[in-house]
Amino acid sequence: MAETRLDGTRKDKEMEIMERNNKGEALSQHTQYYQNKLDVLVDVFGAKNVQLADDSLLVDGKRYPIVDDVIILIDPLQYPPIVRERLQVREPSEMMEAYAPDIQDHYSKFWDEWPGMQSHYEQEFNGYFDLIDLSTLRDKRVCDLGCGMGRWSYMLAERVRLRELVLVDFSEAIFTARRLFHKHDNVLFIMGDILRLPFRPDYADFIMSLGVLHHLPDDCLKVVRSLKPYAQRLLVYLYYALDNKPFYYRWLLRAYTPLRRLMCHIHSPHVRVAFSWFAVIGFYIPFIVIGSLLRPFGLSKYVPLYDEHHWAELEGMRHSAYDRFFTRIEQRVTRRQIESLRDSFSKVSVADGQAYWHFVCER
Repeated sequence: MAETRLDGTRKDKEMEIMERNNKGEALSQHTQYYQNKLDVLVDVFGAKNVQLADDSLLVDGKRYPIVDDVIILIDPLQYPPIVRERLQVREPSEMMEAYAPDIQDHYSKFWDEWPGMQSHYEQEFNGYFDLIDLSTLRDKRVCDLGCGMGRWSYMLAERVRLRELVLVDFSEAIFTARRLFHKHDNVLFIMGDILRLPFRPDYADFIMSLGVLHHLPDDCLKVVRSLKPYAQRLLVYLYYALDNKPFYYRWLLRAYTPLRRLMCHIHSPHVRVAFSWFAVIGFYIPFIVIGSLLRPFGLSKYVPLYDEHHWAELEGMRHSAYDRFFTRIEQRVTRRQIESLRDSFSKVSVADGQAYWHFVCER
């Protein structure tokens, strides 16, 4: 498979599709990538029979299309625009329950904006994985639910040898992940709905879902509980309810929320880019400057945004602002609510450090 630029946009992807099709490459019919992975697919699905057709995967007789090495598990009513175009499916006249097409569209656009690895991911990765002994993942099957462009799995695979990676996302970002992992041969690429995956119990040794479940239409803690049968350990990050911060943090959250609910309905890429820079200049930088001035007196921890972003470059701040202001669904949980998961898991470990709150659930 030819290497594709990691800094492409949605238009770049569409041009790439056209150019390669003009060369006679019917990409949607390429199933060669999975020919040496049928045993893995049988195990993941818990199926009796898995076969490859010209442009699809047959699992016990059920057909799943394959587009650019991505297995499409979502219902046709959930197909994003590029998949509808490639499979020549009409735009649906109805919507499924518990499905947020605007969130799907947001993250397709989000990872078009940041399709490559960023320098600030290193520190974020170390923060998320402080509860995990990476050596325990050696030769294990790891699933990344809501993987986006695959940044955390990519960094994990650089640090420890994994048996397989199962990357799952329900947005077009999964195609960006495919290009990021173009040199890897032990990865399954799944366009799937976390709430409706047709996988067997214990299909993975370890599941991670970082910054994803709080954007679903279902209660995020209920979703965490629903993942229990599928792996021995789960690593999850959910937005915190500012329960470990001074009261005025929550006042600022109440002021910010109406603006987010307004901005999330704006889909113009130019407006989104402009507003994300406005947020960096108008909110992030002033708070970080104030925090820096107060740091010699030990007071920077009382300044919003400082702890989370004082080390970040400008593009890292814009990355955060874009994600925070343009997502309609944003659930937040307290540490106590996370600890209530102990009614379903034998052990729940909540990290004391950033990002708040990330935690590990063990069966």
